Amino acid sequence: MPQVHEVLEIIKRGSDELLVEQELIDKLKSGRPLRVKAGFDPTAPDLHLGHTVLLNKLRQLQELGHQVFFLIGDFTGMIGDPTGKSATRPPLTKEQVKANAKSYTEQVFKILKPEQTEVVFNSSWMDKLDASGMIRLAATHTVARMLERDDFNKRYHNNQPIAIHEFLYPLLQGYDSVELKADLELGGTDQKFNLLMGRELQKHFGQSPQCVLTMPLLEGLDGVNKMSKSLGNYVGINEPAQEIFGKLMSASDELMWRYIELLSFEPLATIRQWRAEVEAGRNPRDIKVGFAQEMVARFHSPQAAKQALADFEARFQKGAIPDEMPGVSVRAEKEGLPIAQALKLAGLVASTSEALRMIDQGGVKIDGDRVGDKGLILLAGATVVAQVGKRKFARITISC
Repeated sequence: MPQVHEVLEIIKRGSDELLVEQELIDKLKSGRPLRVKAGFDPTAPDLHLGHTVLLNKLRQLQELGHQVFFLIGDFTGMIGDPTGKSATRPPLTKEQVKANAKSYTEQVFKILKPEQTEVVFNSSWMDKLDASGMIRLAATHTVARMLERDDFNKRYHNNQPIAIHEFLYPLLQGYDSVELKADLELGGTDQKFNLLMGRELQKHFGQSPQCVLTMPLLEGLDGVNKMSKSLGNYVGINEPAQEIFGKLMSASDELMWRYIELLSFEPLATIRQWRAEVEAGRNPRDIKVGFAQEMVARFHSPQAAKQALADFEARFQKGAIPDEMPGVSVRAEKEGLPIAQALKLAGLVASTSEALRMIDQGGVKIDGDRVGDKGLILLAGATVVAQVGKRKFARITISC
């Protein structure tokens, strides 16, 4: 077994903050498997690479011998997590939550080990927490304490409404830790207030407080905004192998290292060696290819990864497209967007008339194929590599 300091390095890899480190060291020295919790509100049916930052860390903890509780917040999902929101979030219906939760459970085992994972739903104990129990839970904290949370504080001072039920969300997330007797909870940096609430409530209920490990929020393919399907800058783990591979190849070299640090299962020593090789002159594209193949193999298969590389090289011969290109999200009002309008919105042409003229001249390609139909519609939800002339490229995502 690795020494505690080696285990700690693995646990902290890519993380933002560990609270409280000495407490976790003491828990690790006890020798018993830790009860590790991470909660997911089933707000959408599909998981993307941003979600897998936590899932990867859970898998690493499983490799170290610990038990993971993949908590689906089917009860709290009907409240809606107010974290980072400037307005009250519409609650999901039971039907939406049920459908999304089913989709989650089908996807998480592409990463997690089933034999060390217990999928739990917080409705199993929240439904039993009657009105009196909810009141007793609410009595553990004050409104002033809740207003210490950054997003609540901003909304309060901006005279934006805060619904009473939103104050319940951090309490309910914290109560999940009480029910699960969690030793360690993982969450994004934006969840720190809620994660610490779990510590406070465990103390209130006479339990040893959990440690908290916060993970950074993964940037999307634009390298700026948090990865989000609504922004069109995401890589979905259920997307076709060629789509995953192509999107990752379009990421900048700087973003590639960020993704590798948070998403790759390669040892830290290997990644350090790659960085040294790139600094010594190795083409970072080689590293990017290997990383893209690792992701495709994880979510599909090693055979799919080989085929995705072959398809990519066949479609985009070396020198045909740049290793990096801008990612642009354009919005479609209906089911899709006409090709000429998409090229204009992506900044590849100055006007739709120029786009149509370039199509007539055979100067427009989509995913490596020459466009001959000026009436081509790019469907909503699609992501394509567009080329105008010899030097203008963009990865265009059509959002709705």
